[in-house]
Amino acid sequence: MRLGILLRYGGLAGGPPMEHVLEAERLGYHSAWCGEAYGNDAVSPIAWVLARTKTINAGTGIMQMSARTPACAAATAATLQAMSGNRFLLGIGPSGPQVIEGWHGMPYGKPLVRTREYIDIIRKVFSREAPLAHKGEHYTIPYAGPDATGLGKPLKSTMHPDPRIKIYTAAFSPAGLRVAGELADGVQPIYMSPERTGFITEPVLAGMAAAGGGKTLAQFDIAPFVRVAMGKDLQACRNALKPEMALYIGGMGARTKNFYNDYVKRLGFEAAAVKIQDAFLAGRKEEAVAAVPDALVDETALVGPPERIKERLAVWKAAAKDNGVGTMLLGGASIEALRVCAEAVL
Repeated sequence: MRLGILLRYGGLAGGPPMEHVLEAERLGYHSAWCGEAYGNDAVSPIAWVLARTKTINAGTGIMQMSARTPACAAATAATLQAMSGNRFLLGIGPSGPQVIEGWHGMPYGKPLVRTREYIDIIRKVFSREAPLAHKGEHYTIPYAGPDATGLGKPLKSTMHPDPRIKIYTAAFSPAGLRVAGELADGVQPIYMSPERTGFITEPVLAGMAAAGGGKTLAQFDIAPFVRVAMGKDLQACRNALKPEMALYIGGMGARTKNFYNDYVKRLGFEAAAVKIQDAFLAGRKEEAVAAVPDALVDETALVGPPERIKERLAVWKAAAKDNGVGTMLLGGASIEALRVCAEAVL
């Protein structure tokens, strides 16, 4: 099992926390990742990281597909791949309708259809087997709409990228995981339980079976986001992670369409998921935070003293050996916690 680090960038001078990245690189971490919601983009911080490192991989976790055309994403990936000596990893995802329609002003559409088309177009750009052409539900290349000039023609990239680019998707719904297993090289579930890996692995394996060709978990990277809060006071560490969990479970989506809430219900915390959402949407955010179960935090995150974190990492390592967890992506880890995790895993 490998380790990666999740970065947050909120607009501070000097870029993302490079002291964490450089220590992770020194410790032998596999990768550093940065996402985007409705503030910073994912690409700029990762370009910064790649420019200031030598060995660690760096990826977008994730690029929102509706924010850029597939050809734009492919061009960005090809450029960063070339500039970094092939250390760039491409993570893409649909985000949610609140962000896509409310922030980008784009139709959310059908996320699984969009993911299929997006990956297909990127693969075509990278393969350079023929000029780019695609006719689908979300994308038609060359453009042939009623306002088209008629002058568009299929083109090949002027670059010659490595077609072995690793493409990750952000998914945790069964349907999204099946698409990842079928078409992608890895998947990044926002929450995962090492005791119940089947919620992630079984749909991924189903997607692989549908694709054919003998693809297995050995060629696929299940890379869950795992939050870290290390300290002597276990309850304080748990509490430190609950506000973000309450935001996602309760507020990242409408009452009738919240993918995070649905996933937590599938993990077995249905009553808590309902209570968190009810409180959050009613504006009672403190109540929503308090409703996040300690057991959910314990199961999906690394919290407490170093010894306890090492015990949980042993459980994760067993899951990696038996159920294909490839890379743990650690979020919020202090430099000391990065070292503790490296000592236990690497």
